[in-house]
Amino acid sequence: MLVTIIVFILVFGVVVISHELGHFLIAKLNGIRVLEFAVGMGPSVVKFTKGGTRYVLKLLPIGGACMFEGEDGRISDDSKISAEDNEAAYAVKVGKAFNEVNVWARIATVFAGPFFNIVLAFLLSLIVVGFSGEILPVVNSITEGYPAQEAGLMAGDVITRIDGERIYLQGEVTIASAMNQGEAMELEYERAGKRYTTMLVPKYSEEDERYYIGFTIGEVIECRGLNLIKYSALEVRYWLKATIKSLVMLVQGKLSANDLSGPVGIAVTIDETIDEVKPYGISSVVLTMINFAVLLSVNLGVMNLLPLPALDGGRLLFMFIEVVRGKPVPPDKEGLVHFIGFVALMALMVFVLYNDIARIFS
Repeated sequence: MLVTIIVFILVFGVVVISHELGHFLIAKLNGIRVLEFAVGMGPSVVKFTKGGTRYVLKLLPIGGACMFEGEDGRISDDSKISAEDNEAAYAVKVGKAFNEVNVWARIATVFAGPFFNIVLAFLLSLIVVGFSGEILPVVNSITEGYPAQEAGLMAGDVITRIDGERIYLQGEVTIASAMNQGEAMELEYERAGKRYTTMLVPKYSEEDERYYIGFTIGEVIECRGLNLIKYSALEVRYWLKATIKSLVMLVQGKLSANDLSGPVGIAVTIDETIDEVKPYGISSVVLTMINFAVLLSVNLGVMNLLPLPALDGGRLLFMFIEVVRGKPVPPDKEGLVHFIGFVALMALMVFVLYNDIARIFS
């Protein structure tokens, strides 16, 4: 369990630091005064001030924050900040307030957090793909009595498109099959240099309670040089697609809120994954956890870009409204919307936490 906690802190910490570092660096680049760069939540464990910014490490290894001067439309009272923190250096003004720079500088600063998560995912993918290679969507075998056999698919066929969507990796086929609810699928595949198209309807398995196309798939290739860059980018693309499709299914009601996981659920998944991979050696565990960090980083990036109050996407929405209107939305009105969104977000986090704990005991 101690190993799981350490891995969880490392994985979550790297992903969160990357996100907040994106905000921080682009804010500094645009001359915005950063009041606080915090990692974690709850009481402060370590804190120090440098260059007018307070750096804080908090007790709970979840979440983080990058606070800007005037972000809420008001300039802070430096005398109060200094008195509360007993740090005179913290009151030193370095840079402009968030609301004093032009709207595009603010958009870049807010967008940088999710963007850095995608960049981190790509850099980590270079490690995973470089050591493990990539898996191409090549059919290995056909299962008797399933749609793939009826459609005439054969071992060696390369899946190139599903429902018109370009396929590059084995995982894209797997997730298309896993998310299918019995709808007809159009498969394009390549055989001996020629391309063919077929329609099939996945068959339901009572035992597994899901639909199957009816083949095994996957051919591992080594990736070096430009291929490493190409397939690392395709790996990130795959996780982006998986995350977005999951969100769409959640909105459509094909997934429920019970399918969401919070920090506790993530920790449990890490623990179970370590147990499964451990027999293959420490290198397999490390690579699997790095791959898990790729998934988590992409998820954090996409979720934060949703146009919902209190999230980066919600703040970006108000800024784009400002671009269209030619003037900002009144700070008090925007602040109220974000406050309501924050309360709703906290309620969702409590619900997800309850579900995570309930799943453990059940």
